[in-house]
Amino acid sequence: MATNTKALSPALAYFEKKGWTPFDFQIQTWQDYMAGQSGLLNAPTGSGKTFALWFPVILEYIQNHPNDWHKPKKNGIQLIWVTPLRALAQDIQKAMQEVCTEIGLPWKVAVRNGDTDTKERQSQKRNPPECLVTTPETLHILLAQKGSHELFQTVKAIVIDEWHELMGNKRGVQVQLALSYIRHYASQQFRLWGISATIGNLEEACTMLLGQHYPLHIVKAKVEKNIQLQTVFPDELEKYPWSGHLGIKLIDKVIPIIENHRSVLLFTNTRAQSEIWYHHIMEKRPDWAGWVAIHHGSLDQKVRAWVEEALHFGKLKLVVCTSSLDLGVDFRPVDAVIQIGSPKGVARFIQRAGRSGHQPGLPSQIYFVPTHSLELIEAAALRNAMETGDMESIHPPTLTYDVLIQFLITLAVGEGFQPQEVYQMVKDTHAFRDLEVEAFEWVLSFVTEGGRSLSGYEEFAKVEIAENGRYQVKDKKTAMRHRLSMGTIVSDPMLKVKFKNGTYLGMIEEYFLSKLRQGDRFFFSGRNLEFIGIKDMNAYVQLSNKISSNTPSYMGGRISLTSKLSGKIRQILEEAAQGIYRSEEAGYIAPLLDLQQRLSLIPDSQTFLIEQNISKEGHHVYFYPFEGRMVHEVLGALVAYRISVSYPLTFSIAMNDYGFELLSDQPIPIADVLEEDLFSEVNLEEDILACINESEMSKRKFRDIATISGLIFQGYPGKPMKFRHLQSNSGILYGVFEDYDPDNLLLKQAHREVLDMQMEKDKVLEAIRKINRQQIVLKKPGQFTPFSFPIMVDRLRAQLSSESLEDRIAKMKAQMVDG
Repeated sequence: MATNTKALSPALAYFEKKGWTPFDFQIQTWQDYMAGQSGLLNAPTGSGKTFALWFPVILEYIQNHPNDWHKPKKNGIQLIWVTPLRALAQDIQKAMQEVCTEIGLPWKVAVRNGDTDTKERQSQKRNPPECLVTTPETLHILLAQKGSHELFQTVKAIVIDEWHELMGNKRGVQVQLALSYIRHYASQQFRLWGISATIGNLEEACTMLLGQHYPLHIVKAKVEKNIQLQTVFPDELEKYPWSGHLGIKLIDKVIPIIENHRSVLLFTNTRAQSEIWYHHIMEKRPDWAGWVAIHHGSLDQKVRAWVEEALHFGKLKLVVCTSSLDLGVDFRPVDAVIQIGSPKGVARFIQRAGRSGHQPGLPSQIYFVPTHSLELIEAAALRNAMETGDMESIHPPTLTYDVLIQFLITLAVGEGFQPQEVYQMVKDTHAFRDLEVEAFEWVLSFVTEGGRSLSGYEEFAKVEIAENGRYQVKDKKTAMRHRLSMGTIVSDPMLKVKFKNGTYLGMIEEYFLSKLRQGDRFFFSGRNLEFIGIKDMNAYVQLSNKISSNTPSYMGGRISLTSKLSGKIRQILEEAAQGIYRSEEAGYIAPLLDLQQRLSLIPDSQTFLIEQNISKEGHHVYFYPFEGRMVHEVLGALVAYRISVSYPLTFSIAMNDYGFELLSDQPIPIADVLEEDLFSEVNLEEDILACINESEMSKRKFRDIATISGLIFQGYPGKPMKFRHLQSNSGILYGVFEDYDPDNLLLKQAHREVLDMQMEKDKVLEAIRKINRQQIVLKKPGQFTPFSFPIMVDRLRAQLSSESLEDRIAKMKAQMVDG
């Protein structure tokens, strides 16, 4: 279908009325869509990507109904717009509905997610809106409805927003399965589009989304997003840095930045940090009460919704937030972004920067606030990556049988399915393109009988086979429990935090609350609280007049350096070793790097540095792969295990993003050990499994898999299953499978996920190969160096309170010389 300017005229007129000029990528997307193409749109935050894919659906409808497009009709759903965040749905819906109102198109745009009430859901079922904005989870709930294929017959297109956020996890697998099913029933002209920020493997992202049915097609927005990075430098360079010694101490430099802007987002990497920063800012500026808010994933949804709306209408000067506000909607007014600490990844940093100057043509202003001196190298690395356009790749999970089991039960709860037909649909996805017939038959046996080891228990035989060979769920209780359990987000067990009068504040992980005694105080949701006790999965609190610095920490708190950023850091260090400093940040920390060079060495790409040291604590050996905390955790355990095989030593292990430490009360014969090929690839997987508690990790991973696949039920709304019961039930099943069904695919998946996802096996292997290509240099500096000091402090932090840690560090520094 050829497209001419006349076909685009309603969109062009809308833009002209707004005083905008459409970008070339918007026009190209309109034309490609109307020519029948599917594809992936690659565009930066705030460039108008929503309009790039909303308008062509409207334009095509107007073109196909030239005489009566402005008259109301029962069109059925024309477009499904999938967003990963419920918080974004309302904004997208408003922007889309506003376009329809403006051009006189009587279409309804509706939101359908977990917040949609029963009345609205029933209304949507009777009179489907032309556009449905939803989430991956709710898309599957629609599949579980009777008559779902009729609902999808009118669908002309599906758009997956923020595809880069979904493709690297099981929610992305969920999306792939749903798309394959809907494509089977949708109209002949069905198109599929995704929207993604820039990532390193954009073509793979496109192939994953489109599956086997469409040719690779990417539209790239050539919109130069001008990101202005300004680093907040401390007055004095700390040559022996440690994590957390800066950050909040720079608050007096942060307050004026906030003052100088109308609206600011202050990003922290953890929920605990966001509470701490909010607490300190309000202490400094109590006159800002009502202008400052806090936003993170554990707060009450109503509170978050209020914050988003207040931000949207310019009622707030500052929002202290986490990644909960990473994803943006077009044309939301935020002047500047402040990033506290390194975001540990290029894409994450650019995504956050893009939340300011959030309109086409406006620069994005982001301020980088280091939490210790070495993070200034990361600021320099981020600056370099932005200038060169280098981005991380996102690698998708495959053969996730738990998601497949959930999908098949979902179809069985709805219309039911024929195995041969569904097998082909599943094989059409990127995630299951290598699914073998035997594995699929195992999954079918699992949903109908519970597999070999559970076949004697009725509760695991969820799906029945009808006389016509159709697989269906006929038991109403099974169907209801399945609908309540759908989704792939399995979080650590959380308890609701409430006042005695029932007012809900948010969620805190059970492990934090379990350590509190009655009367203990903590800071949460912007308030000083006193802990009363736990009853019926609720943690009850009351307001406290006493200020507390105890802030809930969360298990998922620590993010690890990406390999892309670590490569950039190595490059900056290598130049520094030659006296080359290309950025303001690198120049600022030159004295620290100079001290490292004098005491020991700054390793280059050909050198692997190991430092050996003796202190009152014992014998230290430091290794510096610069591969990120997650990889170092495994490497540290691996190296300790391999040494202990030959030498009867006991170690404690500490690590950060740059290296790891082995500490023993006995001398560590590191020179001898290196002669014995410490970093050999031989028996690598066996040694990794031997040095970590793989069995315990697999059990924890299996709990998530068992939840997703429906093996264990998390409970009804308001009556969740207690965490210890979930743990106990999944532990029993894990033991049964291990003893009686070792070929169980869910058990194998748990072991695989520990190695591939949690242990990052491929990254560990690549790190070892890199070390083997390098010259190993062993240094004995005679004291702690700028590189070793922060690793040592991280170990001490686990043993000491914050007050005694500061004293201990001050004493240690007094004993050291600056080279």
